[in-house]
Amino acid sequence: MRKVGIMGGTFDPIHYAHLIAAQSAMEFAALDEVWFIPTSSPPLKPNAPLATEEQRLAMVNLAIQGEPRFRGLDIELNRGGTSYSIDTIMELRAMYPMHQFHYIIGSDRIHDLPRWHRAQELIQLVGFIGLNRPSEPLELDQLPTQWQSKLTIAPMPLIEISSTELRKRVKAGKALRYYVPDEVESYIRRHRLYE
Repeated sequence: MRKVGIMGGTFDPIHYAHLIAAQSAMEFAALDEVWFIPTSSPPLKPNAPLATEEQRLAMVNLAIQGEPRFRGLDIELNRGGTSYSIDTIMELRAMYPMHQFHYIIGSDRIHDLPRWHRAQELIQLVGFIGLNRPSEPLELDQLPTQWQSKLTIAPMPLIEISSTELRKRVKAGKALRYYVPDEVESYIRRHRLYE
């Protein structure tokens, strides 16, 4: 049974905070792999991604190419439409019945878990690894007991990088070095993304 962490998101663009989050979760929860799954249309984000699906997946693959335990998947992009975690997990479990899946989420999303689409079904199928960031205090006693039992809390260094801010940096003509892997910055410049 392989233990796999799932990192979902728009990755518009992927950056070092995403990679450090994946590494932190993998080490703390003894994951065998972390799979990065760009969303087609995220249900909790009102604005559509600026880069195309193909470009976001390409940036993910460039960012993770040096870590053999990281993998990019196009499962939600192929499905299209709004990306719900329950649909992704059901599809992954059918494809990989000998894998155990765990969603990796930031502390800002932990309190929202009971409101996820078809949450009661989802909790039966997957575990959660919550990254405890110092800037986002956790109040786990606010979560229903069944959710607390499915949640592993992993420490996460305080790294305040957001894709929104990176897009603004590009538009302002500023460098992305030290925010994203060099290959990702080169891809963004080559394709004139976010200008």
